[in-house]
Amino acid sequence: MIEVSKEKIEAALSTCHLPYLNTDVVSAGAVKSIKVEKGIVSVQVTLGFPCLGQQAGMQQMLSAAIQHVPGVTRANVVVNWRVRPHKTQGGASVMPQVKNMIAVASGKGGVGKSTTAVNLALALAAEGGRVGILDADIYGPSVPMMMGIAEGTRPGQVDNKYFTPVAALGLQTMSIGYLITEKTPLVWRGPMATGALKQLLEQTLWDDLDYLVIDMPPGTGDIQLTLSQSVPVTGAVIVTTPQDIALLDAQKGIEMFIKVRVPVLGIVENMSLHTCSQCGHSEAIFGEGGGERIASDYGVPLLGALPLDIHIRQQMGKGKPSVFAEPEGDITKRYRDIALQLSASLAKMETDVKIPNISVLSD
Repeated sequence: MIEVSKEKIEAALSTCHLPYLNTDVVSAGAVKSIKVEKGIVSVQVTLGFPCLGQQAGMQQMLSAAIQHVPGVTRANVVVNWRVRPHKTQGGASVMPQVKNMIAVASGKGGVGKSTTAVNLALALAAEGGRVGILDADIYGPSVPMMMGIAEGTRPGQVDNKYFTPVAALGLQTMSIGYLITEKTPLVWRGPMATGALKQLLEQTLWDDLDYLVIDMPPGTGDIQLTLSQSVPVTGAVIVTTPQDIALLDAQKGIEMFIKVRVPVLGIVENMSLHTCSQCGHSEAIFGEGGGERIASDYGVPLLGALPLDIHIRQQMGKGKPSVFAEPEGDITKRYRDIALQLSASLAKMETDVKIPNISVLSD
């Protein structure tokens, strides 16, 4: 009988490159255990990011590679994930029950930042993550409306001191919009707005989140800078359109995060192309290649480009974001691809938690 060794199994696995990690499963440190018993090989793979949509394909790919090893009669591969907390700016500790905070920001309004934040959060959840979203746009909260939460909805309270997040579409949500009416403008100076937001963040009883997506206020003023410095953000995503003026503002947003030492995880370009619903002709109404250029200038990835599509606006207006409304649609696939790139990038970042070595059991 041909002996099946650890080295042979590892060599076979090292030929399998994992999507979104740009390396093989062994080099990624994702193989946690290998057990060999009479030609039957069992492998446990644990990734650092949720990948429900990729899970079956990964298991099939790894099993096929192992089964090509002479002497292997059967391969049992289990792919799971465990999201870990990662270091934040200045080494600040993340909040209890929140492993990673992702700030979604833009240098200016009107580029689809909130739309991106909501759909990104839903995409992370669709991949198997535990996700919350904090509407940090104190002056123009839009997350409750975008998620179809009825006007007048209020968060629960515990001991008259803490809020419980409002559950919607599989997410834990919090917004100043739950505490005011749509017709009540907030006439606050910067410190008041910043203080209110920190209260929402710190006094909300988030329930074991892998990711908290923060829909930041547009711009790069005092409020945004203070939030970036005082909130333990793991990384930031910059949203822009291809327009030159939007790119200039996006650049300011990137520079702000660099200044406060928050890693910029990538760029999302909205309104990249418009396809005519009548003739099918596609046209770059706002220019093209802008997101790619700014990503290249700063050495960060272009996470994805979203089209100028009326369905995205219509779905948001109905409180049914694209990822929820059309789970198998092309727009959803783009958002899930962005979510996977983002979470895989986070998984590569430094963490204080030690990763165990591979253990090999052979009988």
